[in-house]
This record gives sequence, structure tokens and C-alpha cells, in this order.
Amino acid sequence: MNKSEINITVELDDNRIPEKIFWDATENPNEGINETKAICVGVWDQYHKGLLGINLWTKDMPVDEMNHFTVDLIGNLAQMIKDSTNDPKVIELLNNAGKEITKHLEEQAKKEQQQQQQ
Repeated sequence: MNKSEINITVELDDNRIPEKIFWDATENPNEGINETKAICVGVWDQYHKGLLGINLWTKDMPVDEMNHFTVDLIGNLAQMIKDSTNDPKVIELLNNAGKEITKHLEEQAKKEQQQQQQ
């Protein structure tokens, strides 16, 4: 049987807030340990029929990048549904949610830019 491993290491400050996050995998195309600013891992708990999730981000993760990460996660969920159940309604709902959030973030960035120019 073939195996593949994924490893995540989190360095915490004195208040247990993530300062650095590293990940590595046996099938990592980047070869070696990689530093990242955020991770989101979801595991299906088959016994309790629910999600076991790990959502971590470093204290220096920029808000705009966290928002972009969130939109990418929604797109990833839509792709997962397409690959697994191919439920067109769920795919549409997720894609629309991603588009609406992106639109909101663009409008918010535009407002902030206008305020800075004043």
C-alpha cells in the first residue's frame, strides 16, 4: 500500500497565538518545508457525522490576504462538490457566494482608497 504524509508545525507565542506555520508533504511539489500564513483543514468525523476543523492563521497575516484565502476556500469547496457529488445547485450557491464576497471586498477596498485620497 502506498502512503502519503502531510505534516503541519505551528510555532506559538507565549499567548499560544500562531507566529509561524510550516507544512510539508511527501508529495510536495515545492520540496521541503514551506512556511505559510494560514491553514484550513477539515476532517469528516464519520461517527458524529460532523466536521472536525482546524483553522489557524499567523498574527501577521494581512486582512486582505485572509479575505482572499476565504474566497479561494469557497472556490475549492465548489470544486470539491463538483468532483464528488456534482450537485449543480450547491456548486452554484458556493460560486455565487464567492462572487458576492469578492464584490463586497472590491467595494470595501474602493471605499478605503477613496478615504485615503481625501
